[in-house]
Amino acid sequence: MIRTASILLLLAMTTSSCVVVRQGEVAMKRRMGKLVGKPITEATRLYNPFVSMYLKVPVRTTNLEVNLDIPSKEGLNIRCETSILYKIEKERVPDILREVGVEYERDLISPVFRSALADVSSKFMAKDMHTGERSEIEAAVLGKMMENLGPRGFVIEAVLMKRIVLPGALATAIEAKLSAEQEAQRMEFVLDRERQEAERQRIAAEGVRDAQKIVSEGLTPEILRFEAIEAFKLLSNSNNAKVIVTNPETPLMIKTGD
Repeated sequence: MIRTASILLLLAMTTSSCVVVRQGEVAMKRRMGKLVGKPITEATRLYNPFVSMYLKVPVRTTNLEVNLDIPSKEGLNIRCETSILYKIEKERVPDILREVGVEYERDLISPVFRSALADVSSKFMAKDMHTGERSEIEAAVLGKMMENLGPRGFVIEAVLMKRIVLPGALATAIEAKLSAEQEAQRMEFVLDRERQEAERQRIAAEGVRDAQKIVSEGLTPEILRFEAIEAFKLLSNSNNAKVIVTNPETPLMIKTGD
């Protein structure tokens, strides 16, 4: 009896397997080469590995990295390292497995991406790929990919050009240009500062001139005569010996001793 039970247990173990479908995954059962049943999520299933199997497809956001050479508008080949962030619509998993298979990244997403990126990059100069126009290239590639992949159940969330490697001579020329532009900006700053300083000095000079004009306009002969009289009064009260030369409107004092 024990021997029979052991044989039955061994037979069950050799004729069945278990699949675990985790969060962010969808699985489809394939029996005798055909997909059967409905998609399952977050479940555990037993199956006979001799006649059937489960195909698991991630439906969470996936990062596909692609490195390739792309053409520029002037005909140069640019090395580009790119990440494609995409996910699959759950309800379209059966269709994708039937029409493309489990190698959908290799057989569908990558070819569509390579074609879209080459088409878009050929409209831009190589130097533009190092500037803010890189975001325009990414957006254009994403749009072209969604035109082809969206109807088939793929959602392209982002196309990220992480690294651009330009030909050596071009990279050196771009660096030299950027350095020259930075130097020009620095010189413009210096000139602006000098212009501001010159303007400050001009305004200060105008202030001094205006003050002198006001003073000179206020020094009438009557005021000068009055000030001279006051000066004579002060001199007359002094005990020191002095020589005073006058016209006699304005005094000029020469000190000769105490």
